[in-house]
Amino acid sequence: MAIAKTDFIWLDGKLVRWDDARLPFLTHTLHYGMAIFEGIRVYPTARGPAVFRLREHMKRMAEGALITGMACPWSVDDMCRAVVEILRANRMETAYVRPLLYYGDDVGMGLGTVNTTHLGIATFQWGAYLGEEALANGIRAKISSFPRRPVHSIPSKAKVAGGYVNSIMAKREAQLAGYDEAVMLDNDGYVAEATGENLFMVREGALWTPPDQAAILMGITRDSILRIARRMNLPVREQMFTRDLLYTADECFLTGTAAEVTPVREVDDRRIGTGTAGPVTRELQQAFFRAARGEDPAWREWLTPV
Repeated sequence: MAIAKTDFIWLDGKLVRWDDARLPFLTHTLHYGMAIFEGIRVYPTARGPAVFRLREHMKRMAEGALITGMACPWSVDDMCRAVVEILRANRMETAYVRPLLYYGDDVGMGLGTVNTTHLGIATFQWGAYLGEEALANGIRAKISSFPRRPVHSIPSKAKVAGGYVNSIMAKREAQLAGYDEAVMLDNDGYVAEATGENLFMVREGALWTPPDQAAILMGITRDSILRIARRMNLPVREQMFTRDLLYTADECFLTGTAAEVTPVREVDDRRIGTGTAGPVTRELQQAFFRAARGEDPAWREWLTPV
């Protein structure tokens, strides 16, 4: 998906012209994948553009740096202010925000080399990740032959750039086979998540999703849906489940900053429910967008004005 340039990228406290934000070839992260990133959305509201759950994203980024032993010279408040600054500089009403903590090239190469940590933040327009049609009518998914990396490998609770090679391979495998997305299992064969999204199913009147201790990213959109569901008095079951339970689910959907709330209509050529976005999925999707656009006062605290 092509990205339209904006005016500036925030780089270590400075606003740098998009075309001037270039990195040296021997940038450590480019070769070894040691970086922590986030994806954040900005939605239009009646009070102007607002960042959805900004502080939670920046807190997770700081925690990711801590988990991986990466120095982060910026506080959560510093990074929140930087996001607002770059959005204002680029005059964004809606946007996707990509912050990245990465190692530079000042010390050198080698797996044990610790270079200076840098922070870059880009903002750009990015529509529905899996497409507007997907948001409306759902996607086709397949179980991937590539398992989700185990919890004792690259930490699953940090958005480590290099760890997403696994997701790229699973995504490409699915697309080449004619599907939109892949569902990844853990090492024990339980459903974990999709390549860049958390997974939910609706079964017997309850909302199911793998628990925090599973090999999943604790997604912020996932957390939003869980909170919204509980407020709606929808029974929630955070537990492990197998692919055969997923095949026989009444509904299924994916959540993520990029994917938002995307229905899944098929898994491995098996129709999920009626083969369309189910009523629970629709209700949660609509509630999520109302919250993100400032239309539900119950979730106003999730929004940071630009």
